[in-house]
Amino acid sequence: MVNKKQPVDFEALLSTIDAAFPMVQILDKDGKVVNKDIMPDLSDDQLVELMEQMVWSRILHERSMALARQGRLGFYAPTAGQEASQLASHYAFEKEDELFPGYRDMPQLIQHGLPVSKAFLWSRGHSAGNEYPEDLHAVPPQIIIGAQIIQAMGAGVGLKMRGKQNVAFTYTGDGGSSQGDFYEGLNFAGAYKAPVVFFVQNNGYAISTPRHKQTAATTLAQKAVAAGIPGIQVDGMDPLAVYAVAKQAREWAVAGNGPVLIETITSRFGPHSTSGDDPTRYRDKDSFDYWEQRDPLIRFRNFLTEKGLWSEEKENELIEKTKEEIKASVKEADQAPKQKVSDFLKNMYETPTQVIAEQIATFEAKESK
Repeated sequence: MVNKKQPVDFEALLSTIDAAFPMVQILDKDGKVVNKDIMPDLSDDQLVELMEQMVWSRILHERSMALARQGRLGFYAPTAGQEASQLASHYAFEKEDELFPGYRDMPQLIQHGLPVSKAFLWSRGHSAGNEYPEDLHAVPPQIIIGAQIIQAMGAGVGLKMRGKQNVAFTYTGDGGSSQGDFYEGLNFAGAYKAPVVFFVQNNGYAISTPRHKQTAATTLAQKAVAAGIPGIQVDGMDPLAVYAVAKQAREWAVAGNGPVLIETITSRFGPHSTSGDDPTRYRDKDSFDYWEQRDPLIRFRNFLTEKGLWSEEKENELIEKTKEEIKASVKEADQAPKQKVSDFLKNMYETPTQVIAEQIATFEAKESK
C-alpha cells in the first residue's frame, strides 16, 4: 500500500539494489574452501596449469618492472595482485574467442597467443608490436580508457550475425566504468543480445582517484541493471571463484542469452604505471597490508599445497624457466629493425597524399645515407 505522504522509500530501494550483488567467493584469504557448492569442475592438471600461469604472470611483472627501470621498455602497467582476476578469468575462454584487452591486460593477451617479444615491442612503441599472427583472435591493448568496450560489443554483434559459437570478452578498470563508452557498449550489447563478457577489474583506483569518488554505486556490477543484463561481483583475488563465474558467463553468452558484466574485486600492489605515479601518496600502509594478505598466489598456493599438487621446488623451477624465456624474448625484441620516419608516414595512409608522398621520399633519401 502506498503511503500518501511518502509514496517511495528511497533508502529501501537502494538497499534492495545493493543486496542483489553479493560477492562470490570460494576460497578465503588463507586458501580454505568456504563455498563447495560452486566449486568449478577443474582437473588436478588444470588447477596446476592455472597456478603456473599466475606464477608466470608475477615473474613477467617483476621482470617488466626491472626492464622499464633500465630503460629497455617503454610504457608498462603493473599487474602484481591481479593474477587471479586476469588469468583465472581468461582460463575460462577459448582460443577462438575474441579478446579486447586494456593496457594492463598483457598477461591475458600473451596467454591468448601473443609472443612475449611482441608484447615488449608494443611497450617500446614499435609498430611490429601491433603485427599479430593471423590465428590470434585479439587486438592490441587499448590505450583510450573504455574504448575496448565499444569494440568488443561490435565484435560480439558480428559473431552473432555470423552464427559463431564464440564470444567477445574485454577488460577495463574501475575508472573505465565511469566512461561514456562503457555505458554505450553495455546498452547496445544488451539490446542486440550480443555474446560479450565484460570485465571490470576493480582495483580501487583510477590512477590516484579512489573508486568511491567516481560513482555513488555501491558496486560496479549493478551498473548492468540499466542495460538489462546480468551483473555479478566476484572476489578477484580468488582464482577459483573468478574462473567459475567467468565460465558460467561465457556459457550464458554463447547460448544466445546476451552479455554479462563481471566486477572483480582486486588490487594492484604497485603504481598505476611506470609513468611516475607514487601510490604511497594516495594509499596508506593499511591498504597495502590488507590486500597483500589476500595475495592470489599465496591463497591458491595454500589450496594446491594442501591437495598435494604444488611445492616450493616446483614453483622455483617454474620461476627460473620463466626468467630464461623472458630473457630470450627480450633478446628477440632487441633484434627488431629500428623504426624509420618514412615507415611511420607510409603507415598513415593506404594511398599517400601528394604531400605525404613527398615527405616519404625526402625521409627515405636521408635514411639511405
